Amino acid sequence: MTQIWHESPNRRELARELAGFVTDRIAQTLLTRDRAGLVVSGGRTPVQFFDELASRTLPWSRVVITLADERWVDETSDRSNARLVREHLLQGAATAACFVPLHVADVPHTAAREAVRSRVEQVPRPFSVVVLGVGEDGHTASFFPRATELAACLDGDTPSTVVPVVQPGTGEPRMTLTLPVLLDADALVLHFEGETKRDVVERALRPGPESELPARAVLTRAKCPVHLFWSP
Repeated sequence: MTQIWHESPNRRELARELAGFVTDRIAQTLLTRDRAGLVVSGGRTPVQFFDELASRTLPWSRVVITLADERWVDETSDRSNARLVREHLLQGAATAACFVPLHVADVPHTAAREAVRSRVEQVPRPFSVVVLGVGEDGHTASFFPRATELAACLDGDTPSTVVPVVQPGTGEPRMTLTLPVLLDADALVLHFEGETKRDVVERALRPGPESELPARAVLTRAKCPVHLFWSP
């Protein structure tokens, strides 16, 4: 599938450009649909993007936001992706958006699959925009190279919407949307920063096993052009 590069001179400008892109795509979706679904990712990279997007003018009450994946921790944890979204994206006018978290309190991640699936079904599809990140190990969402659940996550024929994931060394279990769900989008974005991650993405663009660099599955199996947003 085609990739479209968007390069910015610094991370602040990258956040502005990405926020503008997402705003425009959601606005286009809402011209023909009652609601628009937005999937975002956690970690450190999207903080400035979330801050910038929250300041944009949109009919936020018609936007439904969820996460590509979530660490199985309470929202009081500073490792919670939901906490990150609430503190940086669901601010100002954007508080009118509907947020669909993936974590279920006081339930083991392996027992919460059906509850999370039901929540994800609330998000209108195809998603207007899916914004993914990429790790230095080539993971995206919670598709980790050594995860025993990786094949289930990447199975193009899976009926599963979400998969509980355990990745040795990451600190806690996770819940992730599956690849077919993430690819059910009008616009697909990979948002990353720095030369190291650019090298990872460029390697993922070359032929090779998806188990080595799971981000390769997104880049090669996407049904629409993948927009690569990068700054040094």
